[in-house]
Amino acid sequence: MSPEQDSLLEVMASIDDRSLRDEELADLVDVEPSPARVTFSTQDLSIDGLVKRLNRKSMLVPQFGGQDELVKVPGFQRGFVWSKAQMDRFIESLLLGYPVPGIFLVKQADDNRMLILDGQQRLITLQHFYNGIHEGKEFGLTYVGDEFKNLTYRTLDESLQFKLDDSYMQATIVAADGSPEVDDAIFQIFERLNSGGTQLTPHEIRVALYAGPLMASIETLNGLKEWRALFGAKSKRIRDHELIMRILALYSSSSEYNRPLKTFLNKFAQLNRDVEIADEARGQHFASASRAIHDQVGPSAFRRPGGGQVNTAQAEAVCVAVMETVAANRLPDDLRARIDGLLGDEAFLKHTGRATADKDAVETRLERARAALA
Repeated sequence: MSPEQDSLLEVMASIDDRSLRDEELADLVDVEPSPARVTFSTQDLSIDGLVKRLNRKSMLVPQFGGQDELVKVPGFQRGFVWSKAQMDRFIESLLLGYPVPGIFLVKQADDNRMLILDGQQRLITLQHFYNGIHEGKEFGLTYVGDEFKNLTYRTLDESLQFKLDDSYMQATIVAADGSPEVDDAIFQIFERLNSGGTQLTPHEIRVALYAGPLMASIETLNGLKEWRALFGAKSKRIRDHELIMRILALYSSSSEYNRPLKTFLNKFAQLNRDVEIADEARGQHFASASRAIHDQVGPSAFRRPGGGQVNTAQAEAVCVAVMETVAANRLPDDLRARIDGLLGDEAFLKHTGRATADKDAVETRLERARAALA
C-alpha cells in the first residue's frame, strides 16, 4: 500500500469516526424480543453525603475500559468531559436551589459499593468543588452570576455551604448480582439513558459492561500489524475492536445467530468474559487469517471496489471464511483470485450492502464466502 493510499485511509477513518453509522443507530433501536427486568429503588441523597461517599470510595466512577479491583460490576463511564463552564453552572444551579437531574447507581452485591451508571459529570464536579481543586488548579467559580463569582467551597458564606450540603439529588439504585440477566438489564438501562452529547455505540457500552480478559485480549489482536494494515487507522469509536468481536463470535457460533446483533454479541461477551482469546485457537486462527489476507490480498479485501471505508459485513464474512480454512489446514494458494471473485458475486454484494444484521443476510454472505474458498 502506497503512502498516499495509507494517508487516504487514515483521513477516511477519521471522518467515519465522527458520528454513529446507520448500522449502529439501527442496532441501538433494534427491539429486544423479551426485555430483561431488574430490581431498583430510589433514594434522595444529600450533596454532602454524595461527596463523602466518593471520597471514601464507597461510591465509584468505573472508568471506561478500566480494571479497578474494587469494581466487581464493570463500568460504563468514559473520561470526564464537562467544560469548566458546565461545571460552574451546575454548582450555581444548586446554590440557587434549581432542580437538577437525578443519578443512576448500580449496587454491588458483595460489598454494597455504589457504581455510577449515569451522573458521572455532575458527581465529579461536586467532588472537585468540595475538594477545592480541578486539573491541578484552585476550583473557583468563573462562569456564574456576580453573586458567586470567584468563590470556592471554602470561601462560600457558611449559610451557602449549609444550603449546598443539604441539597438533594434523587438516586435510582439498581441491585446487581453478576448474573447474565441483570447484566443484560443494566446494558438496556444505559442504552436507553444514552442520548444527547456524544452518543455511545452499543459496543462502547459492551466493552465497559463486559470488561475483563476477553476485551483486553481482543485489543491485543487489534494491535496485530497485519490487521492494522488491513483495517487502517485505529478507530476512536473502537469499531475495529467491535469488528474483531463480530468475527470471533460468528466464527464460534454462526449457526446460533439471530437479531438483534447487540444481543448476539452480548451473549458471546458474557460467555467468554474471562477467556484470553488471543492465546487460544480462535485467536491464533484470527491472526493467521489476518496474515494470509494481508500478504495475498491486502486492504481491498475489506472494501468495496474503489471504496475507502471498511465494509464491516464484507470484512466479517471474508475473515470468518478464511479462519475456517486455516483451522481445517486448507488455506487456498490462490486466495486473492478467490476473494476477487467473491467481490464480483452479486448475492454476496447484496447481503453486505444493506440490512446487514438480518439473519438471512448474515447466513447468505457467510455461505457465499465459504463457497468461494471451498
